[in-house]
Amino acid sequence: MRRMAPDKRRWFTALPAMGSLPLVVATLVLAGVFACARFAAEPAIERESSRLEQVRERGALVMLTRNGASSYFVDGNGPSGPEYALARQFAKGLGVDLEVRVADAFGDLAGMLERGEGDLIAANLSRTHDRERHFRFTLPYAETHTLVVVRKGLRQPGTVADLSGLRGVVLAGSSYEELLREADGNGANLEWESSDGQGVEELLHAVSQGDYEYTLVDERIFGLQRRYYPGVRRAFTLGGDQHLAWAFQREDDDSLVQAANLYLRGAHEDGTLLAVEERFFSPPERLDQVDMMHFQARMRERLPHYLPFFQEAADQHDLDWRLLAAMGYQESHWDPVAASPTGVRGVMMLTLNTARSLGVDDRLDPLQSIRGGAEYFVRLRDRLPSRIAQPDRTWMALAAYNIGMGHLEDARRLTEAQGGNADRWEDVRVRLPLLAQEKHHRHTRYGYARGYEARAYVDNIQRFFETLVWMDTRSHPLLADQMITAP
Repeated sequence: MRRMAPDKRRWFTALPAMGSLPLVVATLVLAGVFACARFAAEPAIERESSRLEQVRERGALVMLTRNGASSYFVDGNGPSGPEYALARQFAKGLGVDLEVRVADAFGDLAGMLERGEGDLIAANLSRTHDRERHFRFTLPYAETHTLVVVRKGLRQPGTVADLSGLRGVVLAGSSYEELLREADGNGANLEWESSDGQGVEELLHAVSQGDYEYTLVDERIFGLQRRYYPGVRRAFTLGGDQHLAWAFQREDDDSLVQAANLYLRGAHEDGTLLAVEERFFSPPERLDQVDMMHFQARMRERLPHYLPFFQEAADQHDLDWRLLAAMGYQESHWDPVAASPTGVRGVMMLTLNTARSLGVDDRLDPLQSIRGGAEYFVRLRDRLPSRIAQPDRTWMALAAYNIGMGHLEDARRLTEAQGGNADRWEDVRVRLPLLAQEKHHRHTRYGYARGYEARAYVDNIQRFFETLVWMDTRSHPLLADQMITAP
């Protein structure tokens, strides 16, 4: 005989016999009267809002993070970073704004979350057994491995036992520290320092300079940073797969976590996670190498169509058209429909907000883009102190075009603090890469920045500009009779 579900069984056994129906009805009516009187006498108990409802009522999702390449930073286009990009889309799906609160040290994040200063930690955080006792994690959104990185010149270590006798340094409170403690507990006899208030870039720098002999780092971060720290090399992988996830308060209800899981599943299925990975962790095109054959090919194929536009915009703003053309090549290779994952578009790669402020309503129109790029460059140049002379003024304005005026001013203040001349481009150029090192950028107003890219950006434009000047002054065939009507 088929059994009824328990709730249905209870429901059916509670039904009265037909003969007693009037008595039952009267009983139910009286019970209802007494129940109404009782509830009227007692105050109503309001249900506490869930965490998800609190976020929506507040109108903002608060992300706790660290300032750095793997999480959050501000560049010339505004707030950026892999964690920021994901969290912003999550907040948008909830119908709220995203607020960012940056911890001074990695180890501060847990306390900030416990004190309710934010809703989640999004900071390239590994999901470990130890952390699962303190946090409620989402599903993993990325997977990585931990590398042991050593100073060049050492005998290549192949196992954790080979690190015995070497001086190491890792981030305090990190999964790297957990791995070393585990290895040390298994008899590896390791020596290391736990560094608080520093970033991975600074630890790589310390190993590169010989202050330490090894550190541990996410393989994705090392892939991006290793060319800037020539004194280090990878040794081996320590531990298994590291799953990265967002962390929430453990004692909270799981409504916000479940919403985050739903978003992350969708981001995996629609390719958002892969796009973020490629955008922020794929090795960038080498900006410090100029492919002159490619440059000359583009001069033949593309420049003739847009040369009149560069000349017109240059005349309007009293600029050298060859400088504008060099900027256009560096930005887009003179491609009018160029677009980047950050949302900048067109020949001069303008952001939507910048374009609107310049009156550019179609960034893919090459004439509008070139006019807008020229005006924006002049605006940046004119914001610099009048005492800065040429050509330093031009080079600094170019750096601001790439990295933002705020970060340029941070580099100038850093230059002055180190005894350099903040009005001289060569002095500022040397300090720009320091904006990627936490011991420097933590004391700046605008924080982490990929200053090494801004330096390479200006270097490349200088080379393109010099090449165009050389060809123009010698009536090079590639620039002769190029004045044609744009299509």
